[in-house]
Amino acid sequence: MPARSQGRSRRRLFPCGRSLGSAARACFVAVWRPPRPNLPALSAEQAKVVLAEVIQAFSAPENAVRMDEARDNACNDMGKMLQFVLPVATQIQQEVIKAYGFSCDGEGVLKFARLVKSYEAQDPEIASLSGKLKALFLPPMTLPPHGPASGGSVAAS
Repeated sequence: MPARSQGRSRRRLFPCGRSLGSAARACFVAVWRPPRPNLPALSAEQAKVVLAEVIQAFSAPENAVRMDEARDNACNDMGKMLQFVLPVATQIQQEVIKAYGFSCDGEGVLKFARLVKSYEAQDPEIASLSGKLKALFLPPMTLPPHGPASGGSVAAS
């Protein structure tokens, strides 16, 4: 076993010559991102208008065909729904929301969804429109049956 040097222990240096402390700080600075810019300022009334336009865009003939093709390719498989249906739905939403200050990418759609979500609890009409929009591209959720009425049994302890 090698003998340790007397006095202070030597700091371990990385190939770049930095100590662990400075290397950790450099990594933090490299991965730290500034706060995201605020969402485009839309009132609840404006959000309703945008939601209605997005829903209407899904019923446009060319978009309806695109969604039908994506659903056919997905074959009711949730993994394939994410692969085929969600990207088409995202593109359709992007085409509408870019006119309202949202970026024309997936991040813009996520910001729009967050904005809508923030209004859902306050405004039942926004909640209803949001539900309609989700129903256009998400399959209906069916819960598995539970309890004695469905044939399940509850074990006594």
